[in-house]
Amino acid sequence: METTPRNEGIRIDRVARGRWRVTARLWLPRPADEVFAFFADAANLNHITPAWVHFRILTPLPVAMKKGARIDYVIRLHGLPVRWETEITAWEPGRRFIDEQRRGPYRAWTHEHTFAAERGGTWCGDTVDYEPPGGALVNRWFVQPDVFRIFTFRHQTMKRLLG
Repeated sequence: METTPRNEGIRIDRVARGRWRVTARLWLPRPADEVFAFFADAANLNHITPAWVHFRILTPLPVAMKKGARIDYVIRLHGLPVRWETEITAWEPGRRFIDEQRRGPYRAWTHEHTFAAERGGTWCGDTVDYEPPGGALVNRWFVQPDVFRIFTFRHQTMKRLLG
């Protein structure tokens, strides 16, 4: 009988002055091409983002996901509406993609999504390097707790939808 691999989890570490890194891993009992296809549909971001973020995609759907694609969103951060635009800067179907903030609430935000087949399922990996405005205090009291809650919700929802 197949068992779920261990070492799933979410970490946030300081990697440089004013810069943090989120690392997250989740194993799902689905083939990598199926899991990647779920992420290749931008509309699914609505399903894996908690309601308290008030996430809304402004770019007309469906979005042709590929290198150079840009997606506009609006979110709420502590009650304040914020526009966010990301660009897909790497696109390797079935394996990985990277989205980078072009306009938004952070000084920098780069999110690499990886997909690796293992033991009859897929490891989904996330590495996010970000630099919040306001530095360590803003990160500690606002950004880091929110990012952790968002990734926790995301993992729970992905397990429910794809587990």
